[in-house]
Amino acid sequence: MTSKEIITLLPYSKPFLFVDDIESINEDGVRGSFTFDPELDFYKGHFKNNPITPGVILTETMAQIGLVSLGIFLLSAKEEDFNGQVAMTSTNVEFLRPVFPGEKVSVVSEKIYFRFNKLKCKITMQNLAGDKVCYGELAGMFIKNANG
Repeated sequence: MTSKEIITLLPYSKPFLFVDDIESINEDGVRGSFTFDPELDFYKGHFKNNPITPGVILTETMAQIGLVSLGIFLLSAKEEDFNGQVAMTSTNVEFLRPVFPGEKVSVVSEKIYFRFNKLKCKITMQNLAGDKVCYGELAGMFIKNANG
């Protein structure tokens, strides 16, 4: 499965798609990137006259690249199509520095385990300077649709 195919299968669309590229992916992890468009709506109010990317959006970016993209890849390796939902089951993220409008970030995820369609990963986000922005562990369940 190619990176473009994985991005197409993500259950998100703009303005809530936070994956531009998947640079590498295998059964142990994934590396991808996203650039935060300064025109994204949440920047208008977070914070007045000094916008930064909300932590919940950074967490979502980590989840989309590091958890959901990897889960779709792992399911395809088991010859299972992903046609359902992803439910976040746990997050533990530490934030170290802000991400400003227009910044590009890189996300690196390492699989901790994948069993019974539950995936848990250790995920790190860095800015282009190589500074760690945030890191943590995220887990989610891949749930098949009732008709699939």
